[in-house]
Amino acid sequence: MSNLEAYKSAFVEGLGIDESKVEETLKYNDIPEWDSIGHMTLISNLEEKFKITIETDDIVDFSSFKKGKEILNKYKIKI
Repeated sequence: MSNLEAYKSAFVEGLGIDESKVEETLKYNDIPEWDSIGHMTLISNLEEKFKITIETDDIVDFSSFKKGKEILNKYKIKI
């Protein structure tokens, strides 16, 4: 599985949404599933998939699908 596929699957599994909803323009609170609880489930899923620990500031800044890719880049995860 590529990093992009793993990243997308973290959204699908973490937020419990259909893969068709996972797109570059997806943002926090754009869909009901990506609320504060969904956000923490998503972060946990990403940490597990990529074997990293995301810092609190990055968790707060993780506001969109696109921003998440930038944040993961800090952890040397290329998406």
